[in-house]
Amino acid sequence: MEKCPLCSRALLPDAPIDKHHLIPKSQGGREVVLLHKMCHRKIHSLFTEKELAKKYNSIEKLLAHEEIKKFVEWIKNKPSYFYDGTVTANRKKRN
Repeated sequence: MEKCPLCSRALLPDAPIDKHHLIPKSQGGREVVLLHKMCHRKIHSLFTEKELAKKYNSIEKLLAHEEIKKFVEWIKNKPSYFYDGTVTANRKKRN
């Protein structure tokens, strides 16, 4: 069974899943990983596309970020199909 590389929960057929470009397409990226939609939205709520391309272009680098660590700790025990569209951080807008 395939797992989300960010939260390690199972990527079940009924779970909301997105494709994430480790380097955004707008920055020339092609490599894609499958993530839960919640995990994908969290990444994009925290980082600009330039930040993703330059500093957070791998799962390991994303997992090293403090906000992502907190998010993973919070979501890891939720069911794979769990999705709450209101949970974001919007750090990009604060800077």
